[in-house]
Amino acid sequence: MAKLSVEIVTPERRVLSVQAEEAVVPGYHGLFGVRPGHTPFLSLMEPGTLTLRDGGSSQSFFVSGGFAEVSRDKVLVLAESAEPISAIDVAAAKSRLEEAQKKLKGLAAEDARFEVETAAVKREAARIAAAGRR
Repeated sequence: MAKLSVEIVTPERRVLSVQAEEAVVPGYHGLFGVRPGHTPFLSLMEPGTLTLRDGGSSQSFFVSGGFAEVSRDKVLVLAESAEPISAIDVAAAKSRLEEAQKKLKGLAAEDARFEVETAAVKREAARIAAAGRR
């Protein structure tokens, strides 16, 4: 069976470079699947779970947002951050979520930090949800 070349890259490093039969990506408008021969496109990503399937096995990663570039047989994920689901520290994520929620409560929607803290709440909530699927 044909395979996709999948790369996950963050500003700090290349997290992964593998071959897979399918990639399921957390797109801005919901999950989307990619298989070899897919129509090329570019998508924003939301924080969520990126799943790679190959044969009967799968690998899952938490990505905190970014872009996914799809070509016929390649998926390039440019993520703000990425980590295997198994490596998520749930206690630390809950702590970050609580801290961001506290900061957000004291901000008006017009405040420049409002969007930053809203994004942090969304990211950490998605990280915790992803860890719950291990």
